[in-house]
Amino acid sequence: MNGPRIHVTFAPELRRFPAPERREGATPVVTDGSSTLGHVVESLGVPLTEVGRLLVNGRPLPVSYVPGPGDMVEVRAVDRPQRVPGAPLRFLLDVHLGRLARRLRLLGVDAAYQSADPGDPALAARSAAERRVMLSRDRGLLRRRELWAGAYVYSDRPDEQLRDVLGRFAPRLAPWTRCTACNGPLVAADKETVRPRLEQGTLLTQDVFAQCADCGRVYWRGAHHARLTRIVEDAVAEFGGASPAGEGAPSSAGRHAPPS
Repeated sequence: MNGPRIHVTFAPELRRFPAPERREGATPVVTDGSSTLGHVVESLGVPLTEVGRLLVNGRPLPVSYVPGPGDMVEVRAVDRPQRVPGAPLRFLLDVHLGRLARRLRLLGVDAAYQSADPGDPALAARSAAERRVMLSRDRGLLRRRELWAGAYVYSDRPDEQLRDVLGRFAPRLAPWTRCTACNGPLVAADKETVRPRLEQGTLLTQDVFAQCADCGRVYWRGAHHARLTRIVEDAVAEFGGASPAGEGAPSSAGRHAPPS
């Protein structure tokens, strides 16, 4: 390109995205003279889903602004907590974030996910059709224009991913109310009703059950309940929400019986 030269500075949270030589200080960038500021920022590797205010010579300007010679551009990170207007807050996760999806569902957060990868176009179309925030570590997917909204998941560790999403979007937590397998709502289940789906050992040791209203899976307090309770208690303590389920309440514990 042989157009205007501008200088771009990135907030510390965004410096992982540009090439190493562009991460520190105000680095010079030669533009083509017609591309918008949003296009320039994306061309430097930063998804617009992660960008908050854009300051040009100290003034906030939109992504549609076309930078001119000598402009000093400051790219700030998105504000936290981030508000997504116009729809109930719900998420769509790509194929690599299955463990995060299960943790969000454990906390009662609406998190759509499927283990078979439908491809970026289908994910973006679903995000738009259902008005879901696309969560992904794929920057290419987050650049698709048809997305309703999106967010980059910064860590590859599920516990850190969960804290990242909860801290960024502050969703309402309602632990033990969603099926961790399909995202459907859980309802209290009578022992006699679910008896045909349970093994004898479970029938002898368990009395409190929940069942998914969508897929029919049955839940009880299994071997993993203590670990799941720690996840719930830590999230509620840090980010607020409903109290964890008491001893008498149904919960999406660590074991389930698949639908017959």
